[in-house]
Amino acid sequence: MTSLKKLLPDLLISLALVAAVIFYATRYIDFSIPPFEDAAMLMRYAQHLAEGHGIVWNVGEHPVDGATDFLFMVASAALIKLGLTVGQAVRGIGFASHLLTVLIVYWTNRRVNHANIPFSLLSGLYLAVGTGLSYVSAYFGTPFFALAAASTWTLGLILIQKENPRFGLILAFALSGLVTGLIRPEGVILASLMLLAIIVMRMTDDNNSPLSLWERVRVRGIVPIIVTFGAVFLLLGGAYFLWRWNYFGYPLPNPFYKKGDSGLHWDSYNNSLLNLLRLCLPMAVAFILGFRSRETTRQTIAYLIPILGFAAAFILISDEMNYGARFQYALLPIALMSWTPLVRGLSFSKPNQLSARERGVYFIALMGLSAGLIYYSWYQNCFLTSYQQTCARPYESDGRYDMGKLLAEYRGKGYVIATTEAGLLPYYSGWDAIDTWGLNDQFIAHNGSLTAEYLDRYKPQIIMFHDYYSPLVPPKLTEANLAQRWFSMTITMKEYAEANGYVLAAVFGDSPYDTHYYYVRTDFADSKHLIEQISTMKKYHWPTTGKKSINYAIYSEP
Repeated sequence: MTSLKKLLPDLLISLALVAAVIFYATRYIDFSIPPFEDAAMLMRYAQHLAEGHGIVWNVGEHPVDGATDFLFMVASAALIKLGLTVGQAVRGIGFASHLLTVLIVYWTNRRVNHANIPFSLLSGLYLAVGTGLSYVSAYFGTPFFALAAASTWTLGLILIQKENPRFGLILAFALSGLVTGLIRPEGVILASLMLLAIIVMRMTDDNNSPLSLWERVRVRGIVPIIVTFGAVFLLLGGAYFLWRWNYFGYPLPNPFYKKGDSGLHWDSYNNSLLNLLRLCLPMAVAFILGFRSRETTRQTIAYLIPILGFAAAFILISDEMNYGARFQYALLPIALMSWTPLVRGLSFSKPNQLSARERGVYFIALMGLSAGLIYYSWYQNCFLTSYQQTCARPYESDGRYDMGKLLAEYRGKGYVIATTEAGLLPYYSGWDAIDTWGLNDQFIAHNGSLTAEYLDRYKPQIIMFHDYYSPLVPPKLTEANLAQRWFSMTITMKEYAEANGYVLAAVFGDSPYDTHYYYVRTDFADSKHLIEQISTMKKYHWPTTGKKSINYAIYSEP
C-alpha cells in the first residue's frame, strides 16, 4: 500500500500525459493530409510485403532495400496482414510509439535519474507537443525509431548506475540496441555510441583511483557489457546482415549507394548539428551547466557522446529527404532523459527564506518559463518543410497525389512509369515504376546514373520528372548544368521521350521555373485517353503552394 501511494502521483501524471497527447493530436495535428512524398515509398514496400510479394519495389522483380526503416516496414506489413489499411498500420505504429516515448521520458527521469516531478513532467510535455506527431501525420516511422533509441538509452542509464549489473540487464541493453539498428541502419551507430558513453562513465571516477586502466575495465564490470553487446551484434546482427546481403544482393541499403557515394557531405554535417541545436536548444543550458564541476563534467561529456556523435555521423550521407529534421529527432528524447542529472545539486535560495510575495513572483515566472519552453517545442512544427505556409499544415495539396489516383484506373495492365517522384505517383497508381533517381532502383544506384538504354528496357508508358525549366524557359545545356546529376538525369529522360515519339501531355507548375513534365507514349491501348486526361487535368495543385498549376505544355513547339 505504501509503495502504491508513492507511485500514485506518477501514475496520475502519466494519465495526464496520455490525455495531453490525445488532446494535442485531435486539436492541433492535421491527419487529413495524404502521405508526404518520401513516406509513400515505404508504404509501397510494406503493402507489397503484406501481399506476399517480398520486399520489392515492383511486384515480380528482384528485392530492393529502398525502405531503410526495415523493422518499421515489417511491423507495418504485419498489421496490414491482420486487416488494417496501409495508412492505419503506419500511423498506428507511429502514434503508439510517440505516446510510449513520452511516458519513457517521464518515468526515466523520475525513477532512473531521480528528478523531481516538475522537471520530469516538463520533459514529457516538451516531447509530447514537439514534431513527433507531425511525422505520424505525414506517415513517417520516425517515432518508432525514437522509441527504440529512448528504450536503449534508458537501459544504458541504468547500466551506468548499477555497480554490479545483472546479465539480464546487460542483455536487454544489447538487444534493444540491436532493435534500434534493425529499425534504421544508423541505429547501429547510435547504439554503439551509447555503449561508449557507458564505458566512459564506468571507467572514470572522482577519487583519483590508483587502479590501472585495465583494472578499471575488469573491476567495474565493463568486460561483460562489451562482450555481451559484441556477441549480440556479431551473432544476431551478423545473421541478419548475411541474410539481407543474400536476399538483396548488396550489403548496404540501396539509398546509401546513392546518398553516400560522393565523399563527405559537409552540408549534411552542418544541417545535422543545426537541427540538433534547434530541437534540443533548451537542454543546451543544462549541458553547459554540467561543466561546473569535475563530477558533472564527466557525466556531461559521457551523455554528449551519443548526442553529438550521432549528429556528426550524418556527414556520411546527403541530407535529402530529411523532412522536419526527422533524421536527428531520435536525439530529442535522449537529451530529455539526460539533462536532469546535470542540474542536480544546483543551489538556489530556499523557499522558506523568501517572502510570500517573492515566492509568488518566482512561481509565476517559472510557470511562464515552462510555458515558453512548451511553446518553443510546438513551434518546431512550423519548420517541417522549407516552403511551409502555416504551422497547422506542413504541406499543401499535391498534384502528384491526384495524378496517382487518376493513374490507378489503369492499375494491373502492366504499365510502367519512369519518374523522379517515386513516392505518391507509384504508391497510389499501383503501376510498376522506375525510380530514376535510384533510391529504389539497384541498377541506377550502383551504376551512378540513369541511361537511355535502361529506359529502353522498360519502354515506360509515362515519363515524368521534376526540374526547373519549361517550354517558356528552356533548359540550358551547358557543361556546368549537365555536370549536375539531377539536371543531367532529367535531360536524359526528356531526350529519350522526344526521340521515341512520346507526346508531351503536360508541364504543370505555378511558375515556368519549377515544373512537372508528363510525357506519354503513343503506341498502347490507353494512350489517347491518358493523354487527354492528363492534358485536361484541372486540379493539379503545386505541392509547395497548394495553388492550381498552369499547364505550360501549351507553349511547347508542335
